[in-house]
Amino acid sequence: MTITMYGITNCDTIKKARVWLESREIPYRFHDYRAEGIEAERLAGWVGKVGWEKLLNKGSTTFRELADRDKEALDEKKAKKLMLARPTMIKRPVLEVGDRILVGFKPEVYEEAVG
Repeated sequence: MTITMYGITNCDTIKKARVWLESREIPYRFHDYRAEGIEAERLAGWVGKVGWEKLLNKGSTTFRELADRDKEALDEKKAKKLMLARPTMIKRPVLEVGDRILVGFKPEVYEEAVG
């Protein structure tokens, strides 16, 4: 089973998730949004599985710094456009485990999915 973690290296939640996986010797690939971005097709697939509301991190610094007009009247199309333009608005981590998508880090969810 291939596991890919998506996020940014300096995120505390990413660090916790990486420690959790590494302490259990679970192999994974790390995809850094800042260095590699995110493909529109991949984001669309995630949105189809978990919904844009779960993926868009409205608490992120990047989102909070947006102009008010960009935050208003959010829908799927607008949210995907924002996340593609600034992937640091995507909640972290996103873990692809086979065809499953896990958003955020909860040890009990990771244990069930990959432990």
